[in-house]
Amino acid sequence: MPRYTQASKERVRDVVDFVELVSARTDLRRAGPSAYEGLCPFHDERTPSFGIDPSRKLYYCFGCQAKGDVFTFVQDTENVDFTAALELLADRCGVELEREKEDPKEAERRRVRERLWELLARTAAYYERCLWESSEAARAREYLLGRGLREESLREFHVGYAPSAWDRVLTASLRAGFSERELYATGLAQRSSAERGRVYDRFRARIMFPLADVRGRVLGFGARALREDQRPKYLNTSDNDVYHKGAHLYGADLARAHAAKAGRTILCEGYTDVIALHQAGMKNAVGLMGTALTPEQVGGLARMAPTVLLALDADGAGQEAMLRAATLAARRKLELSVIPLPAGADPAELVQREGAAAIERAIGDAIPLARFRVERVLAAGDHGSAEGRERMLQQLRGELASLPQGTMRMELTRVVSERLDLPQSLAERTLAAGAGGDAPPREAPGGNTRGTGDAETAGGRTAARPLVAVVSRGERTERAFLAQCIAEPQEGAQALAAVDPEEHFTNDVLRRAAIHLREHLSDPGAGLAEDDPALAGALAELAVQAAKEQPRPGMLQTQRMQLELARLERRIRAARASGSGEVSALAQQRIEVKREFEQAYERALAETGG
Repeated sequence: MPRYTQASKERVRDVVDFVELVSARTDLRRAGPSAYEGLCPFHDERTPSFGIDPSRKLYYCFGCQAKGDVFTFVQDTENVDFTAALELLADRCGVELEREKEDPKEAERRRVRERLWELLARTAAYYERCLWESSEAARAREYLLGRGLREESLREFHVGYAPSAWDRVLTASLRAGFSERELYATGLAQRSSAERGRVYDRFRARIMFPLADVRGRVLGFGARALREDQRPKYLNTSDNDVYHKGAHLYGADLARAHAAKAGRTILCEGYTDVIALHQAGMKNAVGLMGTALTPEQVGGLARMAPTVLLALDADGAGQEAMLRAATLAARRKLELSVIPLPAGADPAELVQREGAAAIERAIGDAIPLARFRVERVLAAGDHGSAEGRERMLQQLRGELASLPQGTMRMELTRVVSERLDLPQSLAERTLAAGAGGDAPPREAPGGNTRGTGDAETAGGRTAARPLVAVVSRGERTERAFLAQCIAEPQEGAQALAAVDPEEHFTNDVLRRAAIHLREHLSDPGAGLAEDDPALAGALAELAVQAAKEQPRPGMLQTQRMQLELARLERRIRAARASGSGEVSALAQQRIEVKREFEQAYERALAETGG
């Protein structure tokens, strides 16, 4: 990893416009002669508690105690280390960084990479000029503009055209001092086996989409054929020293600030889909770069925003991508929703045919991925026969298996009951038969999937994360219950008095949080021991979450009943394992508690107008 001189760091700090930098993440307003304030980009809040001092280049949040300077701000908003933050800011401000004495081997590797990046950037610029200045590219221009893409949008993404000649890039690059070896290393040239090893351009007579990293450095290309007989239709750069297939998202360099500000990212399949959405004002859109969704791409999405809207085609490949997204997102605590697209249409076609308003409506109609998948099974199934309904139930068991008991599962069970004309109790029993105990965690009623990760620092780089990276379903319920108690202190005090922390809480930190809150519900941060950062961190998280909750006594009661149901389930399992005769009595208690749970759930629905 490169080390830069202190003078370089200070130059970057001096030239950064801190107001402009922070404004890309949150709206700021003047709060004094030399101060600005806005909503904190590190936690959700309804009133501004985040302030910056633009002259000293410092920030502080009175809500979550996030604090730091220009470098920590980029580290935490971009989820990068200090060196990457410094490089991003230097790129942004046009400052050339000076390196301290460097290991010779590492210096040589860096020099090689920088040469390859320079070659790729020169080639991308050449392709872009060809698109707009070459008579041969007329057909490419006609195709792109015919898809409703404007010239300024295409230029923003540096879309280009590779001429049909065999050696344009090869010859120009060699003339500029680059070697054949470097052309091979970037995937721009290849060698013929049939003609004495003749070297020639790999990309010819194709529309060229530069593939860049989050810093905007060109790493490779996606190339689309123009002729019907040209195969393959899409030809991408192969893995090499600077480009790794599936490690990046198309348009991420242009979308990341907009996604962070919006709190959500739109994920498309095609290059033109992304460009069309940006043109229509949805500048938080990114694309898959022609690959199946990978863990690296999901990691990139998680760093951009907590919510992902899937604008994927409704064909088999799109459905497969959604299923893979659900599996990978569960590990990253990403919230997934699906943008319903007309059959056979992709985002670019929808924008071209019906305008930006059509895609805006589709985004407004986005539904949680679980509901989308259930609706698809119900829409495609045979409702006219018992066998058809049974087949649908079998499919639906698989779809609902990963959902915990909670609002979403209950709502979807009700939908299945109504659409298949089954008694709700029968639908619950039938669908529950496929639910496993080790399902990926999802959001529980009133819960929130944000902020439950592993040791993840806020701006001050000291925020403790006491909960494990992937918490269990029970722990989510415990956390949601405590947050709701803080949000509604009067009812919350009664609810806390009605539970036994030793019996109802399985997570040690949350158990101690429940005990602490009995005495400090109105001020969770009061009375904390200095040597217990885990408890302080958990209470800080709960307080931030509580600030986002609406007072809903019915939901609080629902969560308390969930705690009691979970306690009874543990007691029943233990009784069965030990051969105790308590099982029948405990099962009867569970029936009674479930009845109370259903009543509380109905009340919660009434409170929300459901």
